[in-house]
Amino acid sequence: MADLLIREMQESDIPAIMEIERSSFSTPWSEISFLNEIYKKYSIAKVAVSEGKLIGYICANYVFHESHILNLAVHQDFRKRGVGTILMNEIMRDLKKKGCVFMYLEVRVSNTGAQAFYERFGFKADSKRKKYYAHPDEDALLMTGRL
Repeated sequence: MADLLIREMQESDIPAIMEIERSSFSTPWSEISFLNEIYKKYSIAKVAVSEGKLIGYICANYVFHESHILNLAVHQDFRKRGVGTILMNEIMRDLKKKGCVFMYLEVRVSNTGAQAFYERFGFKADSKRKKYYAHPDEDALLMTGRL
């Protein structure tokens, strides 16, 4: 996408983020959760904007050399166009600058598409977290990778 802008998440982005969040996840984050990521000291929160419209976002926390990819979603009309890849590359670059060398995330065991996406960035299945997700109840696959 030639006109894609990646920038820091802002409070004014929350309504558009919530629209994407609610349509992407059966147990969506709250507005407060996103606000926390905007203002938390050891957090990186970015958005993707195309033609003035917010079309995706990513959030990660980091402590010392370790990072946790918390949330990534792209508006359904813009999926499979490289937006998620650009967001991942951007946040991985930022995490590397912060000194991180290790990263991890959780994904539903049934979400094989997301698992394949993260494998492209070097993530590997590590273990399962029993009953991590609700609505529906499901285990999480813990995936780990290096920067």
